[in-house]
Amino acid sequence: MATARREMHNPAEDTHAGPRATVRGAPAAAGLPRLSIEYVDAPGPSALLGCDDVLAVFGFGGAVPATHDDPRYLRVPLEPHDSTGFEVWRGSAPVIRGCDDGLRWACDGQLLFGVVEVAEREGDIQEAARHAYSRLAAFTTGSRTPHLLRVWNYVDAITLGSGDDERYRAFCVGRARGLGDFDVRTLPAATAIGRCDGERVVQVYWLASAAPGTPVENPRQVSAYRYPRQYGPQAPSFARAMLPPAGSAMPLLLSGTAAVVGHASMHDGELLAQLEETFANFDALVGAARRHDPSLPTRFGAGTRLKVYVRDAHDLPLVADALDQRFGDAVPRLLLHAAICRHELAVEIDGVHGAPLV
Repeated sequence: MATARREMHNPAEDTHAGPRATVRGAPAAAGLPRLSIEYVDAPGPSALLGCDDVLAVFGFGGAVPATHDDPRYLRVPLEPHDSTGFEVWRGSAPVIRGCDDGLRWACDGQLLFGVVEVAEREGDIQEAARHAYSRLAAFTTGSRTPHLLRVWNYVDAITLGSGDDERYRAFCVGRARGLGDFDVRTLPAATAIGRCDGERVVQVYWLASAAPGTPVENPRQVSAYRYPRQYGPQAPSFARAMLPPAGSAMPLLLSGTAAVVGHASMHDGELLAQLEETFANFDALVGAARRHDPSLPTRFGAGTRLKVYVRDAHDLPLVADALDQRFGDAVPRLLLHAAICRHELAVEIDGVHGAPLV
């Protein structure tokens, strides 16, 4: 099986002496890292950004503001199903924030939210991904929060092209080259999803920490970074989940998960069967994480937050109904119209589990 390609990158090529020095010198938050994640109904992001423990606020789709003066706000280009709510990350006050030549960040001394958006030039997604990840790596390396815990990637037309010319495969090559000389044993949890607004912009945002987390793999699946060559010249660079730093008040961070067993997609054309297989994967993943942290709840519940990505907009009500039957109101969730990174997959889910209740 293929192992991840390792490309050398010189962080000195991307300088962040000003703002990164500020992040490096941010006052350490008292105690251990803390992160809570909530889905909140609000008329807009401004009121949510008024709290000094907020690391980030996310709006979804075209009905929310595209930008905000506060660098902690980000619009995610995926349309929500029957919701205009916001996702809010809360850390430890006080949170400082800033911008560095388009890279926006917020830090509480223990955790850092960062985001970079890179427009493709003539459809070159590989170069846009390389540039985005070079910026990410250069910004975090040597900072007070050098450990990547979780990354989200949103790119347009993710499955366009065939064979090695498929855009997702090109993205994976660019991501690995931008990360530089990485160790697959420390890769962050991640999601890569297709945006549906037609904008050829690679949007990457992440959560980094002063202390390392513990990557977790799913015993039902081949580790993504060990996928065979049939999936492209560069295996995807992520872990299936990430346990937070030991002793922290943070949830288990779940990567994008779908109906994949081993490395093969299952139940082509059977949406509800794919949904069941996805939750079987989550059961196995949580079980693997519990071997490190037995305090994690065995099943999804009030401390779980899920983002559910559905490929075909007309399937959103069907998925919503299936989730209502499975969870009722017990599990907060967002349903989003998004393209999945394999043609045959109709649904993908990520989220957090065991979140501190607020």
